[in-house]
Amino acid sequence: MEQQKLPNATLILVFGIISIVTCCCYGVLGLIFGIIAMVMANKATTLYMANPEQYSGYQNVKTGKILAIIGIILNVIYLCYTIYLFSTLGTDGIMNMNQEIMEQYGLE
Repeated sequence: MEQQKLPNATLILVFGIISIVTCCCYGVLGLIFGIIAMVMANKATTLYMANPEQYSGYQNVKTGKILAIIGIILNVIYLCYTIYLFSTLGTDGIMNMNQEIMEQYGLE
């Protein structure tokens, strides 16, 4: 019997990578990609465990799931940091902080 590729195995891997790369987008965008990758990976794992000899590409699913977990953790940390900054400094304080950084490096 010919093995089929697991559905969305490559997409899970790509979403896991995107969740890590986009962790600096205030923690929201990467969190969305990480959660989607986790849900898709759980579905693919369930499908694979029901009939492992029928499917190939499980390594991509495992790798994507690990990357999604790392991405979710990084995004939650960055989101908490962003919420902390907004709650302590406020919008004006963050704008002043950005202004000081730009003046320090001569970008303005």
